[in-house]
Amino acid sequence: MTYAAVRAHTNIALIKYWGKRDEEFFLPMNSSLSLTLEKLYTDTFVQFDEELTEDLFILNGKKQSEKETGKITRFLDLFRAQAGVSYRARVASINHVPTAAGLASSASAFAALAGAANIASGLNVDLRTLSTYARQGSGSATRSIYGGFVEWNKGTSSEDSFAIPIDEADWDIGMVIIAVNRSEKKVSSREGMKQTVETSPYYPAWVATAEDDLSVIKDAIKERNFEKMGEMAEHSAMKMHASMLAAKPPILYFEPASITAIQAVQKLREQGISCYVTMDAGPNVKVLCRLSQAGLIKEKLKDFFKEEQLLITGPGKGIRELTEDELQKNNWSFI
Repeated sequence: MTYAAVRAHTNIALIKYWGKRDEEFFLPMNSSLSLTLEKLYTDTFVQFDEELTEDLFILNGKKQSEKETGKITRFLDLFRAQAGVSYRARVASINHVPTAAGLASSASAFAALAGAANIASGLNVDLRTLSTYARQGSGSATRSIYGGFVEWNKGTSSEDSFAIPIDEADWDIGMVIIAVNRSEKKVSSREGMKQTVETSPYYPAWVATAEDDLSVIKDAIKERNFEKMGEMAEHSAMKMHASMLAAKPPILYFEPASITAIQAVQKLREQGISCYVTMDAGPNVKVLCRLSQAGLIKEKLKDFFKEEQLLITGPGKGIRELTEDELQKNNWSFI
């Protein structure tokens, strides 16, 4: 019986990925760029066992339904097919990210699962190839293979649609996450993407301008021009949500508190504090800022939000295998 456990951090896209051109292989309409986050992550254990007759999936200590386990089975089949492994697997994940709340939990979840399956199956592909596997579980998971700023090249096929690390983000980069609502969202990202692609008259403009946005933000990162980077990240997020609002019927992830957060950040900029908003498919707001100013920004946001709704994080690292001590701390009883 072989097993492995891997930690992967979630990422927040600064140049957004929204919409697939291939539903089967999760190939995106446009390339994207993200920041991996230190404080939000998933630990996943995978053990292949010849005595098992079906895959077992435990999330946060609870055995998952046949439907949820089926998603894991289909994903693990990618590794079984390549590695020549037929054994079923035990999979246990501890998600340190609220699931399906617009905080990119699927990115860290499938990146961690890919990393653990890669080792446990004996496949041991390189990280670039591994990112193409992670992508087939969740598009944004391809970027969580790496730390810092990461680009996901849309590619032309499943083989060349992969992630590339472009900068370690070790130049005073941080984020304040405003957890407006941790509940599961009513419209999933997959459903929202499909509806936007098929019905929004604004969507073609989103795709047409995304590559230019990516070029601008990559230049800003290379120049370490924080303001230029922040402006482009905020622009990309608002443009993505505008395309959703124009879908039929409209897709609205914003809640009243989301607007409050956006306006609070705008006010902070007027006061000379350099910070910018980004949002994924959910109501939660992320504030891109200088890590050295994150504490100040958090204090000012307490005028509108509770302490437990605010989280400061710096850049996260790429995937890594957990140590035996870390495995024991997770208290997975069947290890």
